[in-house]
Amino acid sequence: MGFDTATTTLLRAILDEVCESISRHETGVRAHVASKILEAATKGEKTPDGLKQIGRAALSEAPTMWR
Repeated sequence: MGFDTATTTLLRAILDEVCESISRHETGVRAHVASKILEAATKGEKTPDGLKQIGRAALSEAPTMWR
């Protein structure tokens, strides 16, 4: 399923905001958070607040070996 440009921009901004406290080099954590945000968007979650909440939950559950 593809997203339009506006949705893709929103998802990227949410990922960056949720992951602002971690290094861009921590790709495992960022990939985990991105996959959860993308999964939620694919299932119909479109609100920024809802997506941020899901992203923050994914960040908190990311395995410590990725940090």
